[in-house]
Amino acid sequence: MNGNNLILVTGATGYVGGRLVPQLIESGYRVRVLVRDARRLQDRSWSDQVEIYEGDVFKPETLKPVLQGISTAYYMIHSMNDSAEFDERDLIAARNFGHVAKKSNVERIIYLGGLGEPDSDLSKHLRSRHQTGDALRESGIPVTEFRAAIIVGSGSVSFEMIRYLAERLPVMICPQWVYTRVQPISIRNVLEYLVATLESPESAGKVIEIGGNEVLTYGEMMLKYAEVRGLRRLLIPVPVLTPRLSSHWVHWMTPIPAGIAQPLIEGLRNEVIVNDDLATHLFPRIELIDYRTAVKRALEHLEASEIETTWSDAMASSQGDQPSVELKNQEGMIIERRQEIVEASPQAVYQAFSSLGGERGWLYMDWAWRLRGMLDRVVGGAGFRRGRRNPTEVRVGDALDFWRVEAVERNHKLRLRAEMKVPGRAWLQFEVDPSDVDHSLLVQTAYFAPKGLFGFIYWYLLYPIHSLIFSGMIKALSIEAKNNSEIDINRQNEIHNQTLVSVPIENRSQVKVNSRRSE
Repeated sequence: MNGNNLILVTGATGYVGGRLVPQLIESGYRVRVLVRDARRLQDRSWSDQVEIYEGDVFKPETLKPVLQGISTAYYMIHSMNDSAEFDERDLIAARNFGHVAKKSNVERIIYLGGLGEPDSDLSKHLRSRHQTGDALRESGIPVTEFRAAIIVGSGSVSFEMIRYLAERLPVMICPQWVYTRVQPISIRNVLEYLVATLESPESAGKVIEIGGNEVLTYGEMMLKYAEVRGLRRLLIPVPVLTPRLSSHWVHWMTPIPAGIAQPLIEGLRNEVIVNDDLATHLFPRIELIDYRTAVKRALEHLEASEIETTWSDAMASSQGDQPSVELKNQEGMIIERRQEIVEASPQAVYQAFSSLGGERGWLYMDWAWRLRGMLDRVVGGAGFRRGRRNPTEVRVGDALDFWRVEAVERNHKLRLRAEMKVPGRAWLQFEVDPSDVDHSLLVQTAYFAPKGLFGFIYWYLLYPIHSLIFSGMIKALSIEAKNNSEIDINRQNEIHNQTLVSVPIENRSQVKVNSRRSE
């Protein structure tokens, strides 16, 4: 496949599609993406390197300009909910896409579906994944259909269910599906297959089963996950627990709603393992990653250096349509975000939050911060003794009370990693961007990656006091920034007036003109 050919990726706002796009760009391909709302891509680091087209697979007329000039299209669209017609909608979408793709002379479609023996009693969800591949083939275009089981990576809904159950439940009452065999695969391997098939013309028109190098039960996956996290977990089997009851159990124990959990759990009764070795013959250079390593890589997001890329699609928008306070669970991380429009320049706002800590304190309920520091010293933590290196400047690696500076972008961002004793990992991040001529948008985000059940208990027990402190702090920062901005304006006026005094009267008008221009 020639790198000059134009590749289309549908579902670019989804989990796999969103990770596939940068891989294709890195491999030298020209990429176009199809989305229903282009604004959802505005924070992606690669958005300026692709062609972005808006369209809807349920409105075929919108697909014509999208598919014009496309050589290969990745079809990464599917539904998963408990509505009676979700499988019918998937078929309509695939047929619409295939029909327009054929008329547009698309040479090939690449589709990511699900494993499962076609002749067995497949769940409605798995059956729909197979039927979607069939619907795409009806177009007459050669389809490369990859079939995978659980994809191990932060953001994959199946893996997230395993993650949250293993994190939150020291003792798990396990229905029969927990002992079903499955062949999980790392997201890295999935992306390798999806990209490599472009250079493998013999893979066109093939159904290719892909999986990792281990066959495990879902229970074994949870236990291995717990081992990687240093947690002890006990599984207790029970004879009867229907998918509907299991879905409500998952609903309460994880962020996954029952409507998505139910069709997912119904599919867990089916063994999903690789039964042919076509993938090995077609792609011999791809080295499969074992489950334990895949889990470790999925958890790399919890390292501070990975937060920016992990949460880039959830950053607050300056459009004004985001709530002032937002609390959410995403990919194993609890995120508490606040934002406020400040009547000050970005420089003044940055100066306010980059000067926090040390002798200056934390602007709001400083006694509570110092009490937390004292308690941390009692249990052997860093405590509050370290202060800060410089009262106004920060650089990566600086100690700041019981925080460590992880990232600094002058006049834009400061990220701190907690070094106090907590059952998990925690970060506090401040960002500022221009809002309009006279205002800035200040975004304050607390991240917490809890470890085990106690980590969640710790967060929610302290949430009321954290909420009070962080709400007060962002308001105090707003006031501080406004004061900083006014001080800067006063200083500029003083310098300007001093300049006028030292200049002869006949030349002062020219100084005023030049001053206005410089402003």
